[in-house]
Amino acid sequence: MSVSLTPAAARHVAKSLAKRGSGIGLRLAVKTSGCNGFAYALEFVDAANAEDECFETHGVKVIVDPRSLGMLAGTELDFVREGLNEGFKFNNPNAKANCGCGESFAV
Repeated sequence: MSVSLTPAAARHVAKSLAKRGSGIGLRLAVKTSGCNGFAYALEFVDAANAEDECFETHGVKVIVDPRSLGMLAGTELDFVREGLNEGFKFNNPNAKANCGCGESFAV
C-alpha cells in the first residue's frame, strides 16, 4: 500500500517547497505522543534515507520511514481550509481512534 496526497495537499506542499527554495518532498512519520498514543510528524526533506519508501502523487514526493509505514499504509493526506483555519487532514484507514483535535490516533 502507498501513502498519497490529494490535489490540494500536493499544491500546498509544492508551493511550500518552492517558497523554501529547496527540498525533494515531505516526510510523513509517526511518533509516540498525544492523547491516543501516536501523533503525525511532518517535515520537509532535502534527501531521503536509503531505507525510506518514496511515494509520488501529483508530482510531489511523500517519504515514509519503514517503522512508520505499517501505521500509515493507505493514508491520504489532504489540505483543508475551514473558515480562517487551514491545515493537513489525515485520512488513515489504520487509525482505530482519533483525538478530538485530529492530532493523535491509536492503532
